[in-house]
Amino acid sequence: MSYQKIYFSIFLSCLVLCLHAQDKTFQIHTLAFYNLENLFDTINNPNKLDEYSPIMEMKSNKTEAYKRKVKNMAKVIAYIGYTDTQNTPAILGVCEIENKRVLEDLVNDPLLKPKDYGIIHYDSGDVRGIDVALLFQKKIFLPLNTSSHELKIYDNHNQKRVYTRDQLLVSGKLEGELIHIIVNHWPSRRGGETRSRPKRIAAAKLNKYLIDSLQVIDPYAKILIMGDLNDNPNNPSVKKILKPKSNKTRVGLKALYNPFFDFHKNGLGTTAYRDDWSLFDQIMVSAPLLEKDYSAFRYYKAGIYNKQYLIHQKGRYKGYPYRSWSNGSFSNGFSDHFPVFIYLIKEIPKN
Repeated sequence: MSYQKIYFSIFLSCLVLCLHAQDKTFQIHTLAFYNLENLFDTINNPNKLDEYSPIMEMKSNKTEAYKRKVKNMAKVIAYIGYTDTQNTPAILGVCEIENKRVLEDLVNDPLLKPKDYGIIHYDSGDVRGIDVALLFQKKIFLPLNTSSHELKIYDNHNQKRVYTRDQLLVSGKLEGELIHIIVNHWPSRRGGETRSRPKRIAAAKLNKYLIDSLQVIDPYAKILIMGDLNDNPNNPSVKKILKPKSNKTRVGLKALYNPFFDFHKNGLGTTAYRDDWSLFDQIMVSAPLLEKDYSAFRYYKAGIYNKQYLIHQKGRYKGYPYRSWSNGSFSNGFSDHFPVFIYLIKEIPKN
């Protein structure tokens, strides 16, 4: 079966979709985001501080660790949403990657190569060389316009420029339907949440500028915001700047819906630190993706991909995401973040 035409039948869930309990057939695609936790190569870039990446700090076996890291990332990506779609993600935003080369190695892994992923990547000004990127299945998504947007922020104490990740905007057609995707990796909480908060406020304002720019052209633009925001859904950068709603029925035309509000409210997270869970990884959608007319692609549901193999089963970090790097070596783990995903569905007309 062509992966362009992947269908699934909804029975009891028709009630959830308000489809009057009729059996209907839908086309479904997974759109996901994954922080790949320092996917760096073993080559020192003299123009970046990549020597501070975990793999460059290893004393030996760097090449083997890199190969295993790539393979582990490919394994996770191959199974995000697979149970429902029988396919890998149609579109995947990623962060904490060093360059295009590591992404080429990733999409050429045997688990992903048959899907023929394209790569959209720009080198950012981040001091360590950390970038964001978008991967897409070429037979499902056709990029039309791509752009990288610099985030200019400054340290509040010494007023020096802080070089951080750019924001990636990709506009293209998902099975012929125009959508816009903004991929993010907002500034970290280094120095404390309060001290670093203005940096993420600035990142949110840049996001809002990009969203507004798209909606000026088309108020009905289908927009998805995805990324590691280093803030929870209830933090000011998200709640007060982007102002997404937690209830789908209250989303106005130019507003956003954040399905990860409820995950956070229920104590779920994507990353943990000192026994405290945070839901930094989120995907938000604009109002046109929430309409009840399924003749076009609409939002169906969201999830956190937190399978048992991605979780430490014992020891000091039992229950935490099974990270790749620990104590100056490769742990054969995956990432210190869980991936997040949403499903977009479209009804297939009956003949």
